[in-house]
Amino acid sequence: MNRATRKLLLPGGIIAVLVAVLLLAPVLPLQDVRAMDIPNRFAGPSAAHWLGQDDFGRDVLARLIWGGRASLFIAVGSALAAAIIGTVLGLLGGYFRGFVEVLTVRAAEILLCLPPLLLALLVVTILGAGTWPLILALTLLYTPNYARVVYAATLQVRGLDYVTAQRSMGAYPLTILGRTILPNVMPPLLVQMSLVVASAMVIESGLSFLGLGVVPPTPSWGLMIRSARGAMEQAPMLLVWPSLALAGTILTFNLLCDRLQEALDPREVTRGGALWMRGRARRRNVEPVAQAESGPLVEIRDLAISVGHNPKVDLVRRAGLTVMPGETVALVGESGSGKTLTSLALLGLLPDQLRVTAGEMLYRTRDGEVVNLADLDEEGFRNLRGPEVSMVFQDASAALNPVHRVGDQLAEALRAGGMTDEAKVQTRVVELLRHVGIPDPERRRRAYPHELSGGQRQRAMIALAVANTPRLLVADEPTTALDPTIQAQILDLFRTLKADTPEMGLIFVTHDLAVVSELADRVVVMYAGEVVETGPVAEVFADPKHPYTAALIASVPEGGAERLRAIPGSVPPPFAMPEGCRFAPRCDHAAPQCKARAPEVSRIDDGRITRCIR
Repeated sequence: MNRATRKLLLPGGIIAVLVAVLLLAPVLPLQDVRAMDIPNRFAGPSAAHWLGQDDFGRDVLARLIWGGRASLFIAVGSALAAAIIGTVLGLLGGYFRGFVEVLTVRAAEILLCLPPLLLALLVVTILGAGTWPLILALTLLYTPNYARVVYAATLQVRGLDYVTAQRSMGAYPLTILGRTILPNVMPPLLVQMSLVVASAMVIESGLSFLGLGVVPPTPSWGLMIRSARGAMEQAPMLLVWPSLALAGTILTFNLLCDRLQEALDPREVTRGGALWMRGRARRRNVEPVAQAESGPLVEIRDLAISVGHNPKVDLVRRAGLTVMPGETVALVGESGSGKTLTSLALLGLLPDQLRVTAGEMLYRTRDGEVVNLADLDEEGFRNLRGPEVSMVFQDASAALNPVHRVGDQLAEALRAGGMTDEAKVQTRVVELLRHVGIPDPERRRRAYPHELSGGQRQRAMIALAVANTPRLLVADEPTTALDPTIQAQILDLFRTLKADTPEMGLIFVTHDLAVVSELADRVVVMYAGEVVETGPVAEVFADPKHPYTAALIASVPEGGAERLRAIPGSVPPPFAMPEGCRFAPRCDHAAPQCKARAPEVSRIDDGRITRCIR
């Protein structure tokens, strides 16, 4: 038992005893809560009445237990109902945004315009006093609070890499919401739960105190406080007992939920974990645009990726890229060149604000069907991700879901790919971890991502990407955050994967030209959202045709160089691109005509292309 679990024992034990006593109230040897003994009103504690008798001679202990039963039922019942409704609204609004957000979160926030107590009084006045009208009033009162908390947490989580990775595996939105986003928004949800239970108990007691809550003769702590108020001078302890019960229960619930928040944090838990329903991804046929027996695995033509509508800003324009089966193509350039956006577009994982506005992305499936990825919706991409196209993300610690074990995430990818035999799934998980070089895979598959080293996390990310043997693998700077020794091991792993799956095409996004020379067959150089040069790696490095390519090569440290050559300036922002050639302001060879018009692609005899008038 770890430290976080041990800290649950005290508040959990108190709540368990409290709930057990309240549930067992009908079978406990208690006095009749309605039996009055007027001659002995305000009598002190005795063997028959442990806490004394109230202003009607009724047993205080029995009324305290039965009153807690009513108060806790109303508070917890309304809190759970509001939590379920508000969580669904917040998840849907935060994930889908747009019109769905207006119908869910924004509509629920209308209730926040009304003062809380006034809203409760309004519902109780319309429906009458009683337990169920009070639960309905409190549910309406607290649903917007849950919706806002879950909505804010969903907005923070939905853009993280491990959610994007789930989409890249082909998981359905409801599966992502239930298995990936919901577990990660649970900590703030638990905090909200503690606040709502405490607040609901206070409001219930207040309404009962005013005579608008629980209807006598049913006891509640609010009614007991109301009754004791008029007898404070004769029997002050009648006010103390329900007040202590109310305050103590609220404080214990707050403490329990705080400890639960800590205990459910995966960084504190190495055993156990939340159990969530596992869906099965359905597969549908993708409508082909052509049929081809041979040709490029993927071919990008004049791709444009834009943000905004009026005016529209092109982040990538006139981009072209071709990958043959079994070929490794390196996509290089400085930060802001459009490398990652181009690779994300291939999997339909662009951020919501961006969209493909021009060009084609033709992909040839295993069946020889040529599909234009630029025309696919989310459902179409979901059918391709995993078994056809997959991605290795740069930061494995962000791409792997922190609340699920590594083996469970691999198993989910296999199930999404169509594997249904659970025994085969678990066997395949161990095989994948062993194949990517993770030691002791039988034990490591039960580890959470934070329990693995940086290199092991990246290997697990690669195993996740190749779980369903994709035909096209996109690797977005997978060695950037690793030390040189681990980088070399990851590059060796990619070579092994290519050797084991010779038909798989690989797009390797990087800014490290040394990696390109070791791994790639061809190189595509991007600058400011445009492809400026393409060709075989050896030929491009030996004889670059574009000044930007030559400047990149000159800036790489070499053993015999006395000093490095830096490229002056920086990549211009998308909203301030220069006229003509985008590299002209930083180019040593720029001529007046370079700034007058944008250069077209020039094809060279050996199959190389460059975007330079020279």
